[in-house]
Amino acid sequence: MAHYGLIKNYDGKQGTGTITPEKGGDALMFQKEGLEDPKQVPQPTQRYSFETSTVDGGKTQAVNLRRQHSGGAQRTA
Repeated sequence: MAHYGLIKNYDGKQGTGTITPEKGGDALMFQKEGLEDPKQVPQPTQRYSFETSTVDGGKTQAVNLRRQHSGGAQRTA
């Protein structure tokens, strides 16, 4: 099930960040490997869809993050 949220922060050197779910709750950690395109550099307030996964220790983490582009502009290949 896809969730949506805004990037809270991202540390490119460590390859980790947090995303705040739109429906409330605590910010979730994510890893660079969890990004649809690992070359992306998420910026604060960018909207992403994500799924959740339970990792070691029972913590919930965001995975499969996909950038959600705003409605007006179309992407060209």
